[in-house]
Amino acid sequence: MLVIEEKQLVSALQSKSQKEQAFSSLVSQYKERLYWHIRKIVFSHDDTDDVLQNTFIKIFRNIDRFQGDSKLYTWMYRIATNEAITFINKKAKQKNITIEEVKDKIISNLESDVYFNGNEIQIQLQKAIATLPQKQQLVFNMKYFEEHTYEELSEILETSVGGLKSSYHIAVKKITAFLKTNETFS
Repeated sequence: MLVIEEKQLVSALQSKSQKEQAFSSLVSQYKERLYWHIRKIVFSHDDTDDVLQNTFIKIFRNIDRFQGDSKLYTWMYRIATNEAITFINKKAKQKNITIEEVKDKIISNLESDVYFNGNEIQIQLQKAIATLPQKQQLVFNMKYFEEHTYEELSEILETSVGGLKSSYHIAVKKITAFLKTNETFS
């Protein structure tokens, strides 16, 4: 896979003659990272594929509006995050249930998901993360699993670094408390 430098890629994406080829390169360069980012929000493989497809459609349609005020990948992560949250909210509205009930259902389905091969500890961790408010979930997943810096998170989530540090710290405390309370392993 050829990795194109970001400025060249953006320039090619915004060029009518190079857009399709550049977009193909963009997809192959970022699809796996965006897939796992979305997967941590919506949990289901099939739902993740749908949200990822919508994310890339939105990126393709709006790339001409990208001004370069942030890094391309933080802009794409913001789109992916918003698409995933919108998906969960739509699902809750369609089923006439709360977002928390959607999360509970998703987590209970996690154990039977053929694409999830986690052990009991990983399932408990996912359950603990699912109990967090949406913003704390995002911050925790992106900092802990995806190893984003607070500065990158600040760009993606459009929140102050101080607020993100606080959210992460609180999320870690809540997860730790959940795991201690629901300890089923030694």
